Amino acid sequence: MRLTRITLLLITLVIVAGFYQLTRYLLDDVEPQILQATEEVMVDVAHVFSELVSQETKDGKLDNARLREIFTRARVHEFQAQIFSLQKQQVGLNLYVTDAKGKVIFDSDGGRREGLDYTEKRDVSLTLNGQYGARSTREAEDDSTTSIMYVGAPLGPINAPLGVVTVFKKQADALPMIAERRSVILRSIISIGLGILLLIAAVFWWVYQPIGILTEYARSVEKGLRPPKPKLGAGREVNTLYHALETMREALEGRGYVERYTQTLTHEMKSPLAAIRGAAELLHEEMPQKNRDRFLENIRSETSRAERLISRLLELSAVESKSRLDAVETLDFCEIVRRALKQAEPIGEIARVTLDAHLPDRIMNVEGDAFVLRAAVTNLVENAIDFSSAGAVVVIDLYAEGDEIVLTIDDRGPGIPEYALGKVFDRFYSLRHHQSGRKGTGLGLNLVKEAAELHHGSITLENRAEGGARAMLRFPTSGYVV
Repeated sequence: MRLTRITLLLITLVIVAGFYQLTRYLLDDVEPQILQATEEVMVDVAHVFSELVSQETKDGKLDNARLREIFTRARVHEFQAQIFSLQKQQVGLNLYVTDAKGKVIFDSDGGRREGLDYTEKRDVSLTLNGQYGARSTREAEDDSTTSIMYVGAPLGPINAPLGVVTVFKKQADALPMIAERRSVILRSIISIGLGILLLIAAVFWWVYQPIGILTEYARSVEKGLRPPKPKLGAGREVNTLYHALETMREALEGRGYVERYTQTLTHEMKSPLAAIRGAAELLHEEMPQKNRDRFLENIRSETSRAERLISRLLELSAVESKSRLDAVETLDFCEIVRRALKQAEPIGEIARVTLDAHLPDRIMNVEGDAFVLRAAVTNLVENAIDFSSAGAVVVIDLYAEGDEIVLTIDDRGPGIPEYALGKVFDRFYSLRHHQSGRKGTGLGLNLVKEAAELHHGSITLENRAEGGARAMLRFPTSGYVV
């Protein structure tokens, strides 16, 4: 997993670095491309003006007044040109003309260059030598926005020009288009980059979120809990992994149950069988009837103990082997409690313990398994009977509290010793019964705990202030209480 995370992280870093380099390249390339396109147009314009200037030249003299009038009229001409996001309102192109010696004889930009020697200027010198003449010069050396582009064209024959016509334009006129183009590129790159990062994040979430859920599920199972089936989403590949893990867990647990319960049953059955065998062997001897009756009572008692042990083991194995309920149905919990009380009544009569039940005359629905719920309630009632003295009363109350159904069972026994409060739900941990003085199976309360967890409920057992103990079983209601 760590290697996968590192790999995905490296892929993300490579993508980010690639986008960074691409962004730098595109942003840096915008200005040269726009200026090159501008220069290409200026070349055409220079050659067109070269032909116009030739027509305005008479007897070797240029009609400066005529040319100046043309540019003056062009500048005062009002127009609105929307070039994408740039709104152009005035002419930004100028022109100057030099003679064959490189001296400026006309300048449309207020005439401030007229009379200057431009022999050393590249646009003039190269054009006079029959080459392509162009240059870019800053008016202020420390300010790149003051650059002006110059493109020359020969006046007359190319091999022996009579002069040079140079058109020039400020690069600042193109800066809004450059800025807008860069803004478009930057927004596009950011949008695409964020989309890819979101896709990577979605992949991280898609892969690791269900794996994290499976990890927590496995840890819960390892702790002996019964977590609900994790919700991984339909169509996810990790569902296959989950089913494989679940099948493996069930197979391993099945083997463990067989081994554990075989060992447990063998160990726990030794004591009652030994007592039965010993009493049976003594019955063959001559003895007073009083002693014979005592041994017969021991046989009956140990037989009952063995039966309860086997019954509890079978119930617990049926409950504990489940990671979840196989068949869930809507049940009336009141009816389940009534059946459990009816099953426990004979035991109460033998122990001379009265069951005082207060059940509501309405339906209290729960979602669950009838057998498991009945077994849980029966074990709680029988546990209360076992720890009650003859003539005592066990009080059973059933009521709704918020979105839960609560069952309380109060006995009038000696209560739970402090040292045992944290162990009463452990498997095979038991205290001596109040009437018989013998220990129980240690499986009943463990079964109740397993049943409560299977139904997403809870069970608590605590001492009452007025004496005895109170068991409180809670289940979430199915939302239907009449």
